[in-house]
Amino acid sequence: MRRVPWWVPVLVLLATVAQLAVAQWVPGIGRFEGKAFGARLVAYPLLMLLAPATWWVARGRHGSEPAPHAAFTLVMLPFLVDVSGNSLDLYDAVVWWDDLNHFANWLLLCAGLGLLLCRSVQPRWAVVALVTGLGAVLAIGWELGEWFTFIRHGTEADTAYEDTLGDEALGTLGALVAGFLVARVVSRGAADPRRA
Repeated sequence: MRRVPWWVPVLVLLATVAQLAVAQWVPGIGRFEGKAFGARLVAYPLLMLLAPATWWVARGRHGSEPAPHAAFTLVMLPFLVDVSGNSLDLYDAVVWWDDLNHFANWLLLCAGLGLLLCRSVQPRWAVVALVTGLGAVLAIGWELGEWFTFIRHGTEADTAYEDTLGDEALGTLGALVAGFLVARVVSRGAADPRRA
């Protein structure tokens, strides 16, 4: 897998935080109202930094292995995509955006997590199962978070059930595709004598 420079995940984080700050503190932008951007301004950066912080603690600051910036970037990208979709008003302007977003974001997120977690998992089918299962659990957790932060008292309560089921299914499907991709990358890495 190609090396990604350290500044790529930093740039993704900064672009996400900048848009969240605009959504929270610039008044009069209707597309941001009622979507819990105050909570997102706190939660998104923390969630984006969780993978690098966990890796740093687990590997140690002085470990010889280079930081997996590509995996960190993949984990962070869904948050940028979500915020950018709101900034560009894609959720309201493009009917299929939310569905594509759930599939693609879970593919990105689970590919990043899979690259971090599954390097030594064998056989390949176990990688697929692990990444898909993790993605399904995260999709359920995401939908619970959406319900708690802005659906239960918002205007979307009437359509939330059907939307939630679709979002969970698309997220799990994205995780399944990520599982196959990670299994392929991990098996190539295991076959590469330079990685031994």
